[in-house]
Amino acid sequence: MSVVAARFRCMEEHSDRFDVQVSVGDERVLMRVAGEIDIATVAAFRSALWSAPARPVLHVELSQLRLLSAAGVRTLLAAHLRVRARGGELVLVDPSPVVARVLRVSGLHRVMTILEPATVIEAARRPVVATTDLQLAA
Repeated sequence: MSVVAARFRCMEEHSDRFDVQVSVGDERVLMRVAGEIDIATVAAFRSALWSAPARPVLHVELSQLRLLSAAGVRTLLAAHLRVRARGGELVLVDPSPVVARVLRVSGLHRVMTILEPATVIEAARRPVVATTDLQLAA
């Protein structure tokens, strides 16, 4: 078994209109959501969010999401509050243009961290600085 396979478990839920894949690591959970979140699929989405293992960070990747209804917005907000109550952080990653607009119109972008593609790429390119290399200026 490879190191990657040993460190990550994957769970999936799939239907014709909604698909979610979950990868679990030591420090974070990555949930990839695709399709549509509306009144017919929101229960499956809520179930996936609630069943995600507790980790410091829950990333919800939304680049393949075509529709996010008001029920989906409420579910994201409830999940954000639930994760925060456990001391974690829910981060929305790469929302599709339609979903990004819903997040802005609903005001959710003011409540939750949203990483756009440029932000994700920039964060990945940023060098890691060891704390022993930092110098304090007086």
